[in-house]
Amino acid sequence: MLAPTVLVVDDEQLIRWSLREGLSQAGYRVLEAETGREALERCDEDVDLVLLDYKLPDSDGLTILRQIKDAYPDTLVILLTGYSTIERAVEAMKHGAHHYANKPFNLDELLLIVEKALETTRLRREVRALRASQGEPYGFDRMIGESQEMRDLKGLLRKIAASPASTVLITGETGTGKDLAAKVIHYNSSRAARPFMNITCSALAENLLESELFGHERGAFTDAKQQKRGLLETADGGTVFLDEIGEMTPPLQAKLLRFLEEKAFKRVGGVHDIRVDVRIIAATNKDLDQAVRDGRFREDLFYRLGVLTVQVPPLRARGEDISLLMHYYVDAFNREFRKNIHGLTSDAMQALQAYGWPGNVRELRNAVERAMLLADSDVLTITLFPMLGLVRPITQTFQLPPRGIDLDQLERDLVVQALKRTGGNRTKAATLLGLNRDQIRYRIEKFGLE
Repeated sequence: MLAPTVLVVDDEQLIRWSLREGLSQAGYRVLEAETGREALERCDEDVDLVLLDYKLPDSDGLTILRQIKDAYPDTLVILLTGYSTIERAVEAMKHGAHHYANKPFNLDELLLIVEKALETTRLRREVRALRASQGEPYGFDRMIGESQEMRDLKGLLRKIAASPASTVLITGETGTGKDLAAKVIHYNSSRAARPFMNITCSALAENLLESELFGHERGAFTDAKQQKRGLLETADGGTVFLDEIGEMTPPLQAKLLRFLEEKAFKRVGGVHDIRVDVRIIAATNKDLDQAVRDGRFREDLFYRLGVLTVQVPPLRARGEDISLLMHYYVDAFNREFRKNIHGLTSDAMQALQAYGWPGNVRELRNAVERAMLLADSDVLTITLFPMLGLVRPITQTFQLPPRGIDLDQLERDLVVQALKRTGGNRTKAATLLGLNRDQIRYRIEKFGLE
């Protein structure tokens, strides 16, 4: 890593020499300038920080400070002066100075200020690099699938990303990739350079969720020892993703609706309106229409959120994409686990394509990850996917229906037999079939066996 570059700007040679010696011993690359004009010219040499004297032969420090910040906004400036006043310090900070040091200065103290300033520069660059890298994985090619359902979904997401709409509602079953759809919208929109903040509404109690969203003032409640900015403030110019919006309580629904209508909110315990520009993307696996009819979700908020609605299809509705997803995750985990799995056996692929995938893409990803970790050969076999294991033990303990019956009917009959044998006990029926509780519950609902 290259050493940070510090530009020392002072017309006194002794001060420049003293700073050069101290900074060089601390491991910094040091440049020097005697005048404001020379300082501006040397800033072209990838300068990270400027130590700038307030009194220069051809200008004053504040003028040069403004010119440096206009031309090189990421370059930090520490102003040095022998004529310190509070007013001058405030003025310097207003014009973009990172810090203000008095002459004569203690070299050790000044080196500590420089070190902290350059740490700020490093962190800023890392944040920018992280944001840039986060944007790359969320192109439309991350939406794996060539089915008509996926082509329609990608087309809709492109239109939404390009639109100025402030609210989007994403619906779909658990595990379908609603969070990925939200990120694709954000990182392909004009808001991509600004923050993407997300929160799961069911993960926090009402008061904590309110504080996370809107922030709070010091003393607003028992543990509010200092002021806190909420996600809406932090994401100004960007996007806030509210997952599981159907779990939000009515009082919070009302506060969210006010924000959507007025573009303003108050922190918890606050009295002043705060205005921000954010896009709200909400997601749910619930039937919000039914929740509105049941009085659990505000009708006005439902219509306000649903200006643009995206329905992410379940995996079983786009079976032709299963093979693409399988190979995508095999390739991904080959890189992560440093393996060389070539693919799946034909019987494993056929069984996986016939499987109902109640957990959708998330379940598929987890299944491939587990199989890759346990695989002893260069292909994945059917035995590595335990959710398919119901066929083998069942053939020994259950009466199979006649040949020629379709897979859905076979699956239904096996679930019915398991429930009869266990007296309707879902947990025991799931154990007999080699399923978990969520998988047996899904099949009971799927086949109307309530």
